Amino acid sequence: MVEYLALMIPFAGIGVGVFAIWTSHQQKMLKMQSEISAEKAAQYAVNNEQLEQRVRVLERIVTDKGFDLAGQIEDLRDTPEVKELN
Repeated sequence: MVEYLALMIPFAGIGVGVFAIWTSHQQKMLKMQSEISAEKAAQYAVNNEQLEQRVRVLERIVTDKGFDLAGQIEDLRDTPEVKELN
């Protein structure tokens, strides 16, 4: 029984060391993931702001009293198609 206890002490020390390394690694991984998430959130915020600005412009165009949307669409239909150059 004493022999087993003598063998368990070194294994326990190694186990504690491995656990400490593992927890340190997990903390670093969580930090990296949170930084990546923050970067993505910032990119989405910029993209969202750009889309909101475009929608505001479109709303202004459509709600403008002098805007003749139907007439402009018909004008576009009447223009001949321009062939793309390859």
